[in-house]
Amino acid sequence: MLINCVAYQQGAKLAEIAVSQIAEYLARPGCFVWVALKEASDEELAEMQHQFGLHDLAVEDARHGHQRPKIEEYGDTLFTVMHMIEYSPTDELRVGEVAVFVGHNFVLSARRSSTQGFLGVRERAEREPHLLKQGASFVYYALMDAVVDRYFPVIDMLEQDLEAIEDKIFEPGSARQNIERLYALKRRVGTVRHAVLPLMEATGKLWGGRVPQVCERSQDYFRDVYDHLVRCNATLDALRDTIATAIQVNLSMVTIDESENTKRLAAWAGIFAVATFFVGVWGMNFEHMPELKWPWGYPAALGLIASVCGVMYWRFRKSGWL
Repeated sequence: MLINCVAYQQGAKLAEIAVSQIAEYLARPGCFVWVALKEASDEELAEMQHQFGLHDLAVEDARHGHQRPKIEEYGDTLFTVMHMIEYSPTDELRVGEVAVFVGHNFVLSARRSSTQGFLGVRERAEREPHLLKQGASFVYYALMDAVVDRYFPVIDMLEQDLEAIEDKIFEPGSARQNIERLYALKRRVGTVRHAVLPLMEATGKLWGGRVPQVCERSQDYFRDVYDHLVRCNATLDALRDTIATAIQVNLSMVTIDESENTKRLAAWAGIFAVATFFVGVWGMNFEHMPELKWPWGYPAALGLIASVCGVMYWRFRKSGWL
């Protein structure tokens, strides 16, 4: 679906144009066209390929989606894939995708599986005509910067989720639930990292050294995007390490709980073993046993058993086993 198709010249908006007029405006000196698509059909992509002269392989990747974040050069055209991460209404991570084609006088973005659009990016660019004069390279930067900036609130949510789990680590009986939540959080962190790390590696090609011609005038801006991605990646690495530590702590808590239960069982087993020993001795049916003819033999035997068990209980209690 076509969202908008706008022509710009010298940092100013000329007009919203029809797709059939794209070639006419591309031929004008100092003019570039910015087109935005959402859930683009095969026919729309084919038309854009015809209008902008896009490479077959790049169009095929945009058509099928599910691509790894990347930046590829096809002649004078850059093809970029970025993942758009957002929380769904049910607080689950949803991964969208945006494919961006950039030439010296055009920008084409095609997003899919995402509710977040780029209308705010277009408004921001139009409010800064002195930057928009740079043409397609600035629009390309603005799109990339918008996608990367949207990673930060998601990462903040992941950090809050981790802090909430850490607050419950030492609550009795919560270890299993904590481990399940930590593994779910680890998967979400991995999802965001799969969006950040490949894009960070690819963005390093857009500043310093040999860069694509379309980005030469905006290297400082792409370096800023790269710095943001480095910050995101560092935070995600720290989250992964903290999650791994939290999982180990929870497993240790499980081991400690099991050890405490084992000590309790061993203590009670020792107490009942002593009682069983005495009862077993006095339960033997021998005729010549000294206490058999003693009137107080039975109460004395019970008292001795109770006293020994009581002393053992006191010792186990004092040592923290009970």
